[in-house]
Amino acid sequence: MFGIFKRSKSKNNVLPELVDLHNQQILEGDKVTALRYDLGVCKVLVIDDKYVYESETDGKQISWLKMIDASTDRQKVEKIVQ
Repeated sequence: MFGIFKRSKSKNNVLPELVDLHNQQILEGDKVTALRYDLGVCKVLVIDDKYVYESETDGKQISWLKMIDASTDRQKVEKIVQ
């Protein structure tokens, strides 16, 4: 009607900043130990502008949204520092 409820056509494709339980920044390509879903050691990938954890043992992929710790808003992973 007056444009009050129009949706913005521009997409905000900025990925969120991910941090592990110890507040270390997680980037694409990092290896982490997942503390949920029995994934074990995972590699962080970006697929279709979204973060995904891919298990090194069976290739199972889990979205970063499922790994959020509700009490701290951090990821339920520990970054593997080499």
